[in-house]
Amino acid sequence: MDIVPALLVLGQMVTLDRLPRPHTLSLKGVVYHVQGIDLDDSRLWVTSVDAKSRKGYLHEFSMPGGELLRSVEVQDGARFHPGGIATDSVSIYVPVAEYRRSSTAVIQRRGKRTLALEAQFEVNDHIGCIAVSGDTLIGGNWDSLELYFWDRAGVLKRKVPNPTGNGFQDIKVVEGVLVASGLLKDRTGAIDWLELPSLRTIRRITTGATDRGDPFTREGMTIRDGRLYLLPEDHPSRLFSFELLP
Repeated sequence: MDIVPALLVLGQMVTLDRLPRPHTLSLKGVVYHVQGIDLDDSRLWVTSVDAKSRKGYLHEFSMPGGELLRSVEVQDGARFHPGGIATDSVSIYVPVAEYRRSSTAVIQRRGKRTLALEAQFEVNDHIGCIAVSGDTLIGGNWDSLELYFWDRAGVLKRKVPNPTGNGFQDIKVVEGVLVASGLLKDRTGAIDWLELPSLRTIRRITTGATDRGDPFTREGMTIRDGRLYLLPEDHPSRLFSFELLP
């Protein structure tokens, strides 16, 4: 399925409530403060942080049932704050940072099959979200004021200001377009579609909140097979999925 035309149709809609009524899946397992998500046909991966215990986690749930299959700790010394994640066919990329602005982070590559750490590189900034585009990794720092572009070995290719004013929490590359969800300065939720490599904004959707009062784009976001998935709530967490195509 070609996703780009779907995004262009979606972009004509101003708010999330213009989409068809979402499907809701309650996750059957404890997560802490949700940070990021990604999924495939049979698995949902979620990162969360337990600030009290100073631990970060990568959780794996079954799809479409939502049963918790396993959880692994991801902290690296003083770094215990995982962020928005991204996957490719074999790996999960997880930024794990100190829990403060302008600090340090590692970008971890973990195996999808085992969740085991396979490689990582250090970054001299708090990195709160990551996306994968071919041989390039794209990361946003605290509130995504700046965007980093590295090769997969961690060599910095460029660093640029975020031109949107949207504090991205989770980002993905979908058919060559950077899709980024977060909160605007007035705490309005928003999802932006950005052209690569220019970062020109193609479309924006503003979002409301769940019936618990959490902005839909507060944390986890991904897109797969024409559906938008959002995980804004801590335990008990609900995964919301919206159809992007009519």
